[in-house]
Amino acid sequence: QLQLVESGGGLVQAGGSLILSCAASGRTTSSYTVGWFRQAPGKEREFVARISPSGSSTDYADSVKGRFTISRDNAKNTVYLQMNSLKPEDTAVYFCVASRKPYYYVGTTSSRYDYWGQGTQVTVSS
Repeated sequence: QLQLVESGGGLVQAGGSLILSCAASGRTTSSYTVGWFRQAPGKEREFVARISPSGSSTDYADSVKGRFTISRDNAKNTVYLQMNSLKPEDTAVYFCVASRKPYYYVGTTSSRYDYWGQGTQVTVSS
């Protein structure tokens, strides 16, 4: 069974940066599409970014494009989310997700991801 553990969340001022990590265990994730979703209080869960198994393809929500970068190190079984120029509206719990379904099938649909981490809180103060 694949397990995902997020880390790196915390409190940061607007304009600051954070790097989230998603460490996988139980299975190698080199054949998995991995992504990030987030959920703010009182709001629905939303797609943030995803990366293909090889790392050659990435996709971002319009709200984070140009500010966030997703990457992966398959040798370390870890995926990263570099978050720059953070805004108060980025405040949310961030979840790492994974699926063995094809990258172009899972897309930005949360229900198509089979594995979820517990989440890490990111709080951006104004």
